[in-house]
Amino acid sequence: MPGDWLREQFSLDEQVAVVTGGGGALGSAMAHGLAQAGARVALVGRRQQRVEDAAAEIAATGAEAIGLPADVHDEFQLESVRDAMLAQWGRIDILVNAAGGNIPGATLAPGASFFDLPIEAFHEVVDLNLLGTILPSQVFGAVMAASGRGSIVNISSMTAARPITRVAGYSAAKAAVDNFTRWLATELARSHGDGLRVNAIAPGFFIGEQNRALLIDESGELTERGQQVVAHTPAGRFGLAAELAGTVVWLCSPAASFVNGVVIPVDGGFGSFSGV
Repeated sequence: MPGDWLREQFSLDEQVAVVTGGGGALGSAMAHGLAQAGARVALVGRRQQRVEDAAAEIAATGAEAIGLPADVHDEFQLESVRDAMLAQWGRIDILVNAAGGNIPGATLAPGASFFDLPIEAFHEVVDLNLLGTILPSQVFGAVMAASGRGSIVNISSMTAARPITRVAGYSAAKAAVDNFTRWLATELARSHGDGLRVNAIAPGFFIGEQNRALLIDESGELTERGQQVVAHTPAGRFGLAAELAGTVVWLCSPAASFVNGVVIPVDGGFGSFSGV
């Protein structure tokens, strides 16, 4: 029946997923989506209480989820997470690299010059977003490669294709994530077969812990920068974290079995609008 076919195409039953940055607004929302599609989910992040609380929220819906603390820069910690997942569930099928974001030191203050940008902060934000995507892809991707199946979803940004003022490091790092996504998709498919895929999602503007103060003031009104963002987004609003869930479920499901090496924008039309 058509309904059965549709459920099978988008089902993640029996799949095991790991979501880095699982304690954040976007990471936890995508983890919820994966769980509702049938996956067992491990949420990974530096703040143990955050990932445990996010996992508990998912478990309260009847799905299976655990929160495991780890820093995406620390190979040993990631390997400990991998081993814990394999001990509990025996497999890993999905990796969502949602850890990342900008840092205050790498954001130019209004009116500041690029020549004043601290190179240490630039280095830090590139490491967070690029190395924080590459290292988990090695640790968890190796398990998928051994089985010849799996889906890696990186989190890019619309700033990769359309640089945003004041955040040079973040834009450069996400552009590198786009390139790495295409490179790894090609490498793994050629080396391990078409059952192992790598894609990315490029969110537009979503409100999270890191950018809230830049976009919304203490009274809840849009800041000047927030107004500029909304004015350049045809949808006329910020995205809701839950609106990323459908795309990540699709990319990890049988419905996307021939989708590989692409970056999918989820941005309310931001990337299509010239601003005029």
